[in-house]
Amino acid sequence: MNVKKGTICVAESTFDVALWFADKALEQNEYLQPQKLHRLLYLAQGYYAVAFEGSKLMPAVFIAEEMGPMEPNVYKAFAKGRPNIEPNNNLPDGVEDFLSGIWNRFGRDTTDSLSKLCQESLAFRQALIKGTRTEIPLESILLSFAGADDIPATARIKKPKMMRSQTGRSVAVKSWVPGS
Repeated sequence: MNVKKGTICVAESTFDVALWFADKALEQNEYLQPQKLHRLLYLAQGYYAVAFEGSKLMPAVFIAEEMGPMEPNVYKAFAKGRPNIEPNNNLPDGVEDFLSGIWNRFGRDTTDSLSKLCQESLAFRQALIKGTRTEIPLESILLSFAGADDIPATARIKKPKMMRSQTGRSVAVKSWVPGS
């Protein structure tokens, strides 16, 4: 599995995704610690790359810090609280469902447990060996998430597309694969 070279990010901005998580936490009366936000962003980027064959969810750059992966632009913008940035409430088709899957799986986890999970990823550990503030390449994140036994399976994050049959029954829709 390789990162698609020259791939356009699905979300226009990393802030759109960060603000989506911040709004989701607010909606559920939960305080979203800055570290937890960075771990959710890292997990979302990694799972998206695995689920969508190397595509990039957002134009984010993650660096290795002692506490875990961090997106420095989001860190700077959120340093004194929520930045005065207008969120893009029109995320592309499927992105909000994907982010909901990430939130449903990891949103209730503690910051410490998410930090531990991210710190155990091979991509993070390899970057940290080189030193703090080392960039964690998307390709490393992808390979780390695709081959790891210690992180939840992508199928638990990416929800199947649901539609209704002619009788009104809910059915999961997936691509047809000949011979399966």
